[in-house]
Amino acid sequence: MANFNKVVLVGNMTRDAEIRTLPSGTTVAEFSLAVNDRRKDASGNWYDEANFFDITVWSRSAEIVRDYTRKGSPLLIEGRLKQDTWEQDGQKRSKVKVVAERVVLLGSRDSGSGGGGYSQGGYQQQGGYQQQGGYQRPQSQQQGFQPPIQSEDEYSQDSGADDIPF
Repeated sequence: MANFNKVVLVGNMTRDAEIRTLPSGTTVAEFSLAVNDRRKDASGNWYDEANFFDITVWSRSAEIVRDYTRKGSPLLIEGRLKQDTWEQDGQKRSKVKVVAERVVLLGSRDSGSGGGGYSQGGYQQQGGYQQQGGYQRPQSQQQGFQPPIQSEDEYSQDSGADDIPF
């Protein structure tokens, strides 16, 4: 049986991130994200229901969270769910957290609104450069290899398009 564990959240940080560095040198950021769910009550009035999620971010994304976010910052988090379990005072306890694999800043660096995004595989900043492992290159060079365009007839003959299982 196949397994799939993916979550995408858009919300605001409820507090500044707690940052720590492990003995290995890896940076870890932990914070909480508030995500509102707008609903109608029985009388037809709209209200917001807040949900709070604990987020853990690692490595370069943790450094970006440290440097460019604060309480109230709007973020998009893409990651996976992880259940932590422990024993406290003889009782078993557990909590589900989100381990972020991608963090996108939805606000600008100064005002908390606007564009620009950052993600863990190096960060992408809207309009300008993409940084990967300390190397920056103009966005016009980020597209990579583009194969020659084939006609529909060539594609169906050469690539076995009829064999695609979906």
